[in-house]
Amino acid sequence: MDRIRIGTRASALAMWQANFVARELSKKFPSTAIELIKISTKGDRILDAPLSKIGGKGLFTKDIEAALLEGRIDCAVHSLKDVPAELPQEFLIGAITRREEPFDAFVSNRFGSIEELPRGARVGTSSLRRRAQLLSLRSDLTIEDLRGNVETRLRRLNEGNFDAIILAAAGLRRLGFGDRIRCVFEPSVMMPAVGQGALAIEIARGNRLVEETIRALDDGLTRAAVSAERSFLRVIEGGCQVPVGVHAIVEGKKITVGGLIASLDGSKIIRGSTVGAIDESERLGAGLAERLLADGGREILEALSI
Repeated sequence: MDRIRIGTRASALAMWQANFVARELSKKFPSTAIELIKISTKGDRILDAPLSKIGGKGLFTKDIEAALLEGRIDCAVHSLKDVPAELPQEFLIGAITRREEPFDAFVSNRFGSIEELPRGARVGTSSLRRRAQLLSLRSDLTIEDLRGNVETRLRRLNEGNFDAIILAAAGLRRLGFGDRIRCVFEPSVMMPAVGQGALAIEIARGNRLVEETIRALDDGLTRAAVSAERSFLRVIEGGCQVPVGVHAIVEGKKITVGGLIASLDGSKIIRGSTVGAIDESERLGAGLAERLLADGGREILEALSI
């Protein structure tokens, strides 16, 4: 291809991600011109309400997908955790780049860990998944909604609005804020979001030339892991409105998938894990989800929908 137009959100993290993909494409296709096109999404425009109140699926992708359909861009770069488990029929994920650290980070100016927080401490997060797991660990904490880009969230922490905030470790490190991380949560303590730490490159279905070009950036091991996670989410049918966490890790030819379904207040958490062959990743993720639903997860989800 002579030129590739990459659609991206305009935040610093989104631009870092798009520039990363642009650099990787330039390494493999040095004669191809790469252009970045910034697109505002619904999730970017509405900042005065929790994500769970404005709809969880496609908040950060639908406007970019419209540009794909209209031919204004050739591909789009997303944080995979923002991509719904079920894509519209017109699109596909052409590549998933090698995953960075997928875990959540504890950030505070005064305290080194969640255990050090005093009773009633104010903790900021925009995620129901994080909220539920925090309350499961420390029911005495005050969890408050925190929206905005990484820089905005750190600024609000610095202004004294919170005693601590929870952010994705990968985003902090990518933007050069790794020194703000006080500790990283192991998945046994806080299960991460589906696809956290991985980047997805979305394309319009049927554009073979773009598909063949983008495929050069696909990381097979990462795709296997996140395929299990996305299969898990697909069965749960959860978005930002449902406290669901899942993490898959590939070791040799085996893949281990752990997941959970939680009540909003963290008082009930259904956990489980499964191990199998890497080429059965989607089946394993779906099977784990079915098991957790049968073990009590379905009742939790039904209570959430009331």
